[in-house]
Amino acid sequence: MNQVIETILNHRSVRKFEDKPLTKEQIEAIVTSAQAASTSSFIQAYSIIGVTDKEKKKRLSEIAGQQSYVEHNGHFFVFCADLYRHTLIGDLEGRDVEPSIESTEKFMVALVDASLAAQNAALAAESMGLGICYIGGIRNQLDEVVNLLKTPKRVIPLFGLAVGYPEKISGQKPRLPFKHVYHENTYEEKEQTYLEELKEYNEIIQKYYEERTGGKRKDTWTEQMGTMLEKQSRMYMKEFVEGQKLKLR
Repeated sequence: MNQVIETILNHRSVRKFEDKPLTKEQIEAIVTSAQAASTSSFIQAYSIIGVTDKEKKKRLSEIAGQQSYVEHNGHFFVFCADLYRHTLIGDLEGRDVEPSIESTEKFMVALVDASLAAQNAALAAESMGLGICYIGGIRNQLDEVVNLLKTPKRVIPLFGLAVGYPEKISGQKPRLPFKHVYHENTYEEKEQTYLEELKEYNEIIQKYYEERTGGKRKDTWTEQMGTMLEKQSRMYMKEFVEGQKLKLR
């Protein structure tokens, strides 16, 4: 096993950071690493906004559900799906690019591009001994986030990435078993096998929480997911995305 794989496998979310900002060099290294990620057809359909303004970070923290680590970290990045510059390319080259830009396919390309870039950024940060935490909570009120960050049409803030020096590192949550995730040649749609594996995984997660909390918590993974999925959240997203002139066709 090499150092890169060790860094990947050592990942865990960090939710408490030291009061120490990242250096300019660290920020540039993280963003440059993000840019080195694969991108569909070289389209590079994403942008990254670094938020350093204290009031903006505080407001983003509130929007994300009072998550303090959005406000208190070494640096806060917001990854955006971005097809705005491609609209300008159409003007520059005299091409009718709007039908393509407004397609579900290009919307998916922008989502994938941004996600690949973000994971490169996360790995780069962790390789420097920093901690990270992804923040999907900024999608709770995207209208306000758009106004706060002044993003134009065809740009959608997708998630944040809090980065900093870990003050506290929690235990690593056990992931789904390999056999439950990896399929070979065809999708193994065996309901009874899935249910058995889920029960096994529930026991692993329950033990993890019991040990971590001294017996105060012992919910299972399927209990968590059932509760979360039963509660409808961010159901405004389709209308919001279409309002940004993306995913219309």
